[in-house]
Amino acid sequence: MLWLPDVFGYAWNLPQLIKEAGLEYFFTIKIGWSQYNRLPYDSFWWQGLDGTKVLTHFSTTPDFGAFASTYNATVEPKPNLGTWQNFQQKELQHTLLMSFGYGDGGGGPTREMLENLREMEEFPALPKMRNASVREFYEKMEEEAGSRLPTWNGELYLELHRGTYTTQGRNKRANRKSEFILHDAELLASMASHLNQGYTYPQETLNKAWELVCLNQFHDIIPGSSIGPVYVESQEQYAEIKAMAEGVIDAAIDALPVHGDQVLVVNPTGFARNDLAFLAGSLPAGIQLENVAVQPTSDGVWIDAGELSPFSANSLALAKGSSKASVKGSLVATPTLLENDYVRVELNADGDITRIYDKTNAREVLPEGALANQFQAFEDRPINWDAWDVDIFLPDKMWAADPATSVTVVEDGPLHATWEIKRRILHSDYTQRISLSYNSPRLDVVTDIDWRERHIFLKVAFPVDVFNPTATYEIQWGNTERPTHRNTSWDWARFETAAQKWVDLSEGDYGVSLLNDCKYGHDIKDNVMRISLLRSTTVPDWEADQGAHRFAYSLLPHAGRWDATTINAAYALNDPLLARVVSKPGGGEAAAQSFLTCNAPNVIVETVKRAEDGNGYIVRMYETQRKRTAVTLTTAFPVKTAVRTNLLEEEKTAVAVEGNTVHYNIRPYEIATLRIVPA
Repeated sequence: MLWLPDVFGYAWNLPQLIKEAGLEYFFTIKIGWSQYNRLPYDSFWWQGLDGTKVLTHFSTTPDFGAFASTYNATVEPKPNLGTWQNFQQKELQHTLLMSFGYGDGGGGPTREMLENLREMEEFPALPKMRNASVREFYEKMEEEAGSRLPTWNGELYLELHRGTYTTQGRNKRANRKSEFILHDAELLASMASHLNQGYTYPQETLNKAWELVCLNQFHDIIPGSSIGPVYVESQEQYAEIKAMAEGVIDAAIDALPVHGDQVLVVNPTGFARNDLAFLAGSLPAGIQLENVAVQPTSDGVWIDAGELSPFSANSLALAKGSSKASVKGSLVATPTLLENDYVRVELNADGDITRIYDKTNAREVLPEGALANQFQAFEDRPINWDAWDVDIFLPDKMWAADPATSVTVVEDGPLHATWEIKRRILHSDYTQRISLSYNSPRLDVVTDIDWRERHIFLKVAFPVDVFNPTATYEIQWGNTERPTHRNTSWDWARFETAAQKWVDLSEGDYGVSLLNDCKYGHDIKDNVMRISLLRSTTVPDWEADQGAHRFAYSLLPHAGRWDATTINAAYALNDPLLARVVSKPGGGEAAAQSFLTCNAPNVIVETVKRAEDGNGYIVRMYETQRKRTAVTLTTAFPVKTAVRTNLLEEEKTAVAVEGNTVHYNIRPYEIATLRIVPA
């Protein structure tokens, strides 16, 4: 069973992940802490995004407050009786679970608790108590009431601790970057092991890195609710993760059968891309890329590598002389205007975006008179639990940024154009680089800020000329819709919600997506989309979030409602193309063949890695648009067998194979893990 007593809300796809991990039951107490609304059930079937159901129970043992419960019960008459009194479904179930002991710190039960339990086995006027296993409780609940228990179909949102989506921003950024760099390391190591028989897959290094990532996802580390020294150690471990992953990537690239002098550009995602690659540093003196457009900058080179196939390594030949490639598109940059063939972005003297015009769809993105990319600082003094909570009255006191002290065009094309804007909000100076590439409508904003506030919550706002009573938020391995209105107590309780890489607000024929590279807190009210950027709490860490931060977000206008365009753009922002200068003896170049491709744009291939037991490759994918789809995976090698496994890579059912293709029928929002064994 999944035992998560003290986690701050549960994504809608968790039931599927529970079952795919070989578990049957789910336990928590935390939803009972919600501020405004109580779920109508304590025992129920929780139905996930894909339809998977898992038997769930919320402990009702009282702690404090009207509905609060605990997993650290003292074995006394009051919590014994309270467990029964608080339970809402007495007509269905007569056996309840009380988790006792000093669990928040690992103290366990005391001698006194065990003696009290013995005394209350047959104590008059109290529910009878006995020791038993949690599994026994769930099996009895399923037998006693399983077929009559209600179903809850939706996420389990905790109306509390919403500040943990944002607190300790450096840690959350390091977590996101670690997840993606290890994804790239596993992919390149898989490609190298396929193309070079002498290469040894670095399983031990990757396992150690992932274990450190998981350690730092522990409660209370990743929520931002630990003491200061935890985050000193955590940053050291994230640096270790980065070093291990970069070592794997460099060794894998070195093992690829690439010869001659060239730039290798890797597409680490499962879809074709034509965005720009950035090569850190410079090309060798007097050397250019043949027939490839480039744009030097102060710290690197932008490269237009053309369309890159999924999961591929692409060789761009180096030669003496200058590049003769032309750019097939326009890009204009002045201190008040960024414009390409897709969008026109206008800036005022204060550094505010006053207009975004979507040229492709002939549509104004912003409402008349609105300002976009507006930093908003709010007084942030929650009623309880400083690092944990943000309260509904947060918007009551707000400050905007000061006018810009400078607006400079620091890149003016032909591939990439950038404004550099220097501003201040309250006591914190920040620099933003707002960019357009010549071949994309995606507007990128990279912020460097020296955060010097106390009890201030920073958001960035984008009002958009779009109306919809619901907005879409990416969650783990899927997405969900949430209201943009505040009709009921259930709606206004969700004034701050979590998302992964993107959120979207769309009408029937048009929409706007807001992407990010390391943020999780969001709110979308009416037509205003906001990302939560930073907090400055003082308990339990007096110095939380003080100092330097970097984060990026992007605005993406699009036709129709969100689709693969939004999802792919969010992945591209988080997982940029990798560019490396490679120099090896010999001539020729490696073919830009995809290691693996997927024919379905609504299916994301999230993971490609070697199987834990070394037998074949693991391919993990998920469906994103609630469509049943016949998926065809095409590999760079003949396939011997393919098997559907669970998350633990335990084999379940055979999958159809034909040559170098694998065929699988995926359900709406299904997470599917396949073991593919080369012939």
